[in-house]
Amino acid sequence: MPDLTQSMSISSDGLRLQSQRLRHVSENIAHADTPGYQRKLLSVKTQGFTLSEAQGPQSGRVILDQSPVQEIYDPAHPLADSTGHYRGSNVDLVIELADARAAQHAYEANLKMFQQAREMSTSLLDLLRK
Repeated sequence: MPDLTQSMSISSDGLRLQSQRLRHVSENIAHADTPGYQRKLLSVKTQGFTLSEAQGPQSGRVILDQSPVQEIYDPAHPLADSTGHYRGSNVDLVIELADARAAQHAYEANLKMFQQAREMSTSLLDLLRK
């Protein structure tokens, strides 16, 4: 029974991590047109896996993507410099959508694992009652 509760704990950690990842992706998409915005990335900490101390992935610090931001030419923009350029963001919507899809699939996989462990523990309790 402890193994089932550990697997449910690990999958709930995965669910929490993927929901945080989706939150950062949605923030990046929301700020795609914000001048000077840098894309946020979520680092992941994993512990050594042993049967006695199983722990799922944990979210680490938020890292700002260091890829270069776009220089956009628009002399009418209020933030434009003397050459008519201003700094855009380094958010690529195609990459963000791909990250969102990957996080969604990982979330669904963790949810399925949690449901399977819950069903197995329920079945085990039913067997023990008989």
